[in-house]
Amino acid sequence: MYDPAMCCSTGVCGSEVDPALVRFAADLDWVEKRGVRVRRYNLAQEPGAFVREPLVRHALQEQGEDALPLIVQGGRVLSHGRYPSREELGTWTRPDR
Repeated sequence: MYDPAMCCSTGVCGSEVDPALVRFAADLDWVEKRGVRVRRYNLAQEPGAFVREPLVRHALQEQGEDALPLIVQGGRVLSHGRYPSREELGTWTRPDR
């Protein structure tokens, strides 16, 4: 999970919190409670992670920060430019997938 630059690791901070970030933080918590490990990188705090991952680096070169947030799993970009729904996260993290 590659997030745009935010004030903190989840973006759920500061005086004006984006409701989409609150929802997504809850959805990621739900995924992790199902036993799925999620690594989340914030461009402001861990820019090196964005450079090291070729798919992310390419997306940023092509689309700039509009590519973020970006989700990579198993060498594939699953989502970019928006936070996915809980339903999408559930589909991507099913054990039979």
